[in-house]
Amino acid sequence: MQEVDDWILAARARNGDQAAFTALVRRYERPIMHFCARMIGNASDAEDVAQECFLALHRSLGRIEPRAQFSTLLFGIARNLTLNHLRDGRRRGRHMSSPMEGLEKEPSTGDQPDRRAQAAEIGTVLIEAINGLAPEHREVLVLRELSQLDYEAIAQIVGCPIGTVRSRLARAREALRVRLTEQDMLP
Repeated sequence: MQEVDDWILAARARNGDQAAFTALVRRYERPIMHFCARMIGNASDAEDVAQECFLALHRSLGRIEPRAQFSTLLFGIARNLTLNHLRDGRRRGRHMSSPMEGLEKEPSTGDQPDRRAQAAEIGTVLIEAINGLAPEHREVLVLRELSQLDYEAIAQIVGCPIGTVRSRLARAREALRVRLTEQDMLP
């Protein structure tokens, strides 16, 4: 029951236990970083936003209460910060970069060169397709498929009914299917 452990760690961190806060950061830094990267599309900016997420968590330790899963609270903070970042970037005329440098997995060295090249091409097209989704569709897709959160947690994070989450996810998947079909990546 990791969520109980998370809230116990949060309570300890609230009481000044830095090791408890460090344990929370270590537990969630990778999923939060991946979420931010998929939302923002730039590894460097995503790292900054993820770090800001943990700073916001630290500042709010005295106010948070275990009403939901800890991961739901943390992804909610990350979501708000990424949306702010995207909004502020549009104001400054910045756009998402693609592909997300430094985030792609390196192919296994045992793979054949032609398979590695094909996998890299598919990965680039997929990243560009995800980046091209509207933010409200991209976030539910990333939370569901990459962060593997359930519909209820996603609904709490994005602040909408579960039916809206399902609808946005269906639209995101359909948009991806269309884009990948146009790129001849799907039959």
